[in-house]
Amino acid sequence: MKITNEDNMELMSRYEDNYFDLAIVDPPYGINIAKWDSEIPKDNFFKELFRVSVNQIIWGANYFNLPHSESWICWHKLKGLNKGLGTMSEFELAWTSHKEKARYFGFTYLGNIKGLNKPTPNYKMQKRIHPTQKPVALYEWLLMNYAKEGDKILDTHLGSGSIALACHNLKFDLTACELDKDYYEAAIKRIKHHKQQIRMF
Repeated sequence: MKITNEDNMELMSRYEDNYFDLAIVDPPYGINIAKWDSEIPKDNFFKELFRVSVNQIIWGANYFNLPHSESWICWHKLKGLNKGLGTMSEFELAWTSHKEKARYFGFTYLGNIKGLNKPTPNYKMQKRIHPTQKPVALYEWLLMNYAKEGDKILDTHLGSGSIALACHNLKFDLTACELDKDYYEAAIKRIKHHKQQIRMF
């Protein structure tokens, strides 16, 4: 597992064409959820991502200008809850380069939402260290359904590090980077803690 605190363009520039088997990325959506989310990635980011990876899964792709795909993934986050959610979307979409049917993952992940008193049946509380943090179970599902043993995985926007925990659990080789130093350090701390917990049991 190679994780660095750097710009993703610098990371990708060091790798040859199709070096990674699968890129799973969650770039800024340009919806101003935070300062770093004020604009979407430039076209050269996607050009470089497609150069260094054979296949791609791109979260928030409904905000980007990407090629046609019939193999979208829907992550349903909020399962039937309509109150107290603020501006959170009830689901998120990911574009994929795969030639498969569209898929659905129904894992409810809400974090700490003001006004929510009762959890839904498949609700799982997780401490959030990043505004767009996704559950480890979602990344495990992606790896089990879209990657194969021995694949090299790339993440250009590490964020909370959930993908790193999933790759560790399923023994995938991950290369990832995070530009923001605070998020990078928080993710590294989370990953180290997870590895220690795994060794204890």
